[in-house]
Amino acid sequence: MNVLVIDLTHGGVKIAVSLAKKGKNVYCYDIYNTLKDIDKKMLDVYNVKLIQPNDLKDFTGDLKVIYPIHLPLTNEDIKKNNRNLNYTFITHHKAVAEILNGWGRDIDKIEITGVKGKTSCAFMLKEILIDENPLILSSLGALVYEEKNEIVLQKNISITPANIKETIDLANKLANPVCNGENKNQIYNSAIFESSLGVTGIGDVGLLTNIVEDYPIAQNRLSASIAKKQVFGCRIVCCEKESLDKYYKDIKHEKVNSFSFDDESADLYVKNVEYSLDESIIDIAFKDIKTKSDETLSGEIRITTFAPGKHHVMNVLGVVGTALSLDIDENTIINGLKNYKGIPGRTNKKNIENITVIEEINPGINTKAIEASINMIDNDANYIISIGGDYGITCEEIDEDAVAKLIDTLDKEIILTGEVGKSILNKINKEVNFIEDYNAVYDFAIENNRNLLFIYRSDYRKLSKR
Repeated sequence: MNVLVIDLTHGGVKIAVSLAKKGKNVYCYDIYNTLKDIDKKMLDVYNVKLIQPNDLKDFTGDLKVIYPIHLPLTNEDIKKNNRNLNYTFITHHKAVAEILNGWGRDIDKIEITGVKGKTSCAFMLKEILIDENPLILSSLGALVYEEKNEIVLQKNISITPANIKETIDLANKLANPVCNGENKNQIYNSAIFESSLGVTGIGDVGLLTNIVEDYPIAQNRLSASIAKKQVFGCRIVCCEKESLDKYYKDIKHEKVNSFSFDDESADLYVKNVEYSLDESIIDIAFKDIKTKSDETLSGEIRITTFAPGKHHVMNVLGVVGTALSLDIDENTIINGLKNYKGIPGRTNKKNIENITVIEEINPGINTKAIEASINMIDNDANYIISIGGDYGITCEEIDEDAVAKLIDTLDKEIILTGEVGKSILNKINKEVNFIEDYNAVYDFAIENNRNLLFIYRSDYRKLSKR
């Protein structure tokens, strides 16, 4: 069977090479024309050929097409190049699952998807699984922990499904530096993989954090909720109940554990929260949680952790549900989340000179996330709110009109910053400050002795250079 891998921008090279190593006859279509010279040489080494869709007219027999879930082409667009072929279509996610068939049977594996909260959940789970030397792929990089020490495998790496395989390979190279083709040593005993548009299905638990915005993908043919439906390929699914009821009520799956802030009919829900900008105390009730060992769990648990807003508490619920699903001891969950202090450069609180700064930095900041962040500081008049960001970071673009309407309703001092802030400035009806350089926003707050809520839509790597 011939294999055609489409899209070399979002991990297709890794998929193509992995399949070629298994003896498959692989072709690639570089739909975005972004193939780097070094990747082209890698494809040449493994005899992977680059083609255009119209080259399919010369093919015969079976063709397996591997495509990203957000591909702008339809199956029909591909088939019209040769209607005589026997086509099979699978996503990049499914291809990675097939490549990794049999991997990790002896460890706990978690896959995380959703519109918001994926990275926060990944690092909460890291704290819970820290004694198991977790292997992690997140938007902050490919990491592995050994004796609680962080080892950076690769910093600038996307959360495409192919990079799950890349992360595993990097960890194996670290543990087995002699290039003899064998991976006898394994330094990790658990794995946490974050993905933006669904999961591969290799997870013992698939955590779907939420679908707070069902944004369009694949040139409006599909949506985020459709892509993230892949989470139901995992052995156990932990899912926000509101998203479950709205988008997936017809899904048949034996092990789904739902969680909710307000809905007591969920399998796991909040009984009470005492908010603090340092540590919130969260009382959680759970009933009939389906677990990896085929048991069910019911009870209550009190969590003390960094969760200054409702959206952070929702992340905690998903994490607790995931950990319980894996039969992780309650004390381990409690102690792990006690150690979670937020993520520097993402959601965190810190003191700078004479002021307190709360940072909410995320590539997927949207209107609802901004509103939730503002609710954290309640009516504290000493806080300035800065809103801004950069463009072109994720598939999900910010709705500037909605943000502008929100700003018009706020009775707070607002500073807009960055490219996004400049664009929003032209859409609001009230007077606000605009400071182009986000670094100067911090200086302004310090000079005026005002605390700062800094909400910024950006790449973590860029702001980490501050």
